[in-house]
Amino acid sequence: MSLPFVMLLAAIALAPLFFAEWWGKHYPKVCAGLGLIVVLYYVFALQASPRVLHTAMEYFSFIALIGSLFVVSGGIHINIKGEATPFTNLIFLAVGALVANVLGTTGASMLLIRPWVRMNKYRVTAHHIVFFIFIVSNVGGCLTPVGDPPLFLGYLHGVDFWWVAQHGWFIWLTALAVLLAMFYFIDARNYARAPKQLREDMTHHEEWRFDGLVNVVFLAVILGAVFINKPPFLREFLMIAAAIGSYFTTQKQVHESNHFTLHPIKEVAILFIGIFATMMPALDWLAGNAGKFGSPTPGLFFFGSGALSSVLDNAPTYLSFFSALMGATGTTDVPTLLHQHPAAILAVSTGAVFFGANTYIGNGPNFMVKAIADHQKVHTPSFVGYIAKFTLPFMLPMLLIIWLIYFHH
Repeated sequence: MSLPFVMLLAAIALAPLFFAEWWGKHYPKVCAGLGLIVVLYYVFALQASPRVLHTAMEYFSFIALIGSLFVVSGGIHINIKGEATPFTNLIFLAVGALVANVLGTTGASMLLIRPWVRMNKYRVTAHHIVFFIFIVSNVGGCLTPVGDPPLFLGYLHGVDFWWVAQHGWFIWLTALAVLLAMFYFIDARNYARAPKQLREDMTHHEEWRFDGLVNVVFLAVILGAVFINKPPFLREFLMIAAAIGSYFTTQKQVHESNHFTLHPIKEVAILFIGIFATMMPALDWLAGNAGKFGSPTPGLFFFGSGALSSVLDNAPTYLSFFSALMGATGTTDVPTLLHQHPAAILAVSTGAVFFGANTYIGNGPNFMVKAIADHQKVHTPSFVGYIAKFTLPFMLPMLLIIWLIYFHH
């Protein structure tokens, strides 16, 4: 029953390459059809309607957070003065990584992707988009539970709010330094090829400007709602209300300046409803068999949680490996687990967060960033091109460095 999930991944990866026009028209039908196969199997063959309902609630919470942050950030226009030199871009990405721990990777991505594209408009290309996804949409948010959904689940299950930051900041800093160094080298070459006159003509008239700052209030409502668990759906109601309030109070010229449309979030909502439905058998198999993976070596949990987080939703993957670690160690008390096996917990946490950058579907913001870039006519790699041209030559060496330094022993 994992076959529909594999078929959907294959379609997302290959259809835009070989029959893009057909895919653009019919991908909602593909997602709905494959998802329906799994849902009907769970409801009628397995009599597992509660499992389907639980997945539907997870999807609703996911899309409420992603969608509300998309709408609210689309009402904030940030204009940056001056040409984007490689050093300026490096500082921007580093700041974006810090912001991701406050606004979450989704909030930071939606807030910063548009000014990122604008400041590089005279030379923006694939590596700008992909390294933004690597750093701001994924790796950057590894210090706090607000940063990425897997860490938030850990926080809800008893991991102290600042535990990952206190024990893993050096891992985060190492990963960030490696990726930033790679980006600087590539961007410097790209900058040198850009005509100097074009740079001057397109940037000499610019100035710093922040518009739509009333949306900061709506953004605060969304971030505060993240920590509300009861009563049911109050969190999602507040997020949706904030999005509606933002949409109707934002001035039209701000949306126009951001080239804001609802198309990107519509595309993400449709694709992920198929992903959430079809990935149920894979996640259920993982939950039932993760405890058999062997002794809790950090390397095992780093690559195990990471590899599956590349193609599955990283939040439930994190939770499955967190539970597997408890089973493998015979420890159900979270403070004891943190004290006795800190490296394994860090491996699960960083694996789930870092590996989410390996594909467009590894983390929610990834596809949204691609959709916004595509809408603004920026060249972005295909699903396969993303992995072949960027994940393997850049993310994989960084992940191996992290493993060798921190989890090899």
